[in-house]
Amino acid sequence: MAVALVASEEIRRLNRAHRGRDEATDVLSFPVDERAAPGPRELGDVVICPEQSDDLGRAAVHGVLHLVGYDHETDGGEMLALEDEVVERLS
Repeated sequence: MAVALVASEEIRRLNRAHRGRDEATDVLSFPVDERAAPGPRELGDVVICPEQSDDLGRAAVHGVLHLVGYDHETDGGEMLALEDEVVERLS
């Protein structure tokens, strides 16, 4: 897994190219192995824009949760609740 920090212009370009959204965002995730199987696997990469994020640690947790299959746009709040729990435990 790699984590890259990029400027607003770059994350906007990536968001447009990969999600069709022409806007800067705080974090994007690019999974490599999307199979839902136990055991070791390559997760993928996380791209964070510090200019768009209030908390880089939270952005990293958010990105990793996406890499392991969570989607806050469709899960009824499960991912964001887990994100809060992980961030609190790391504090």
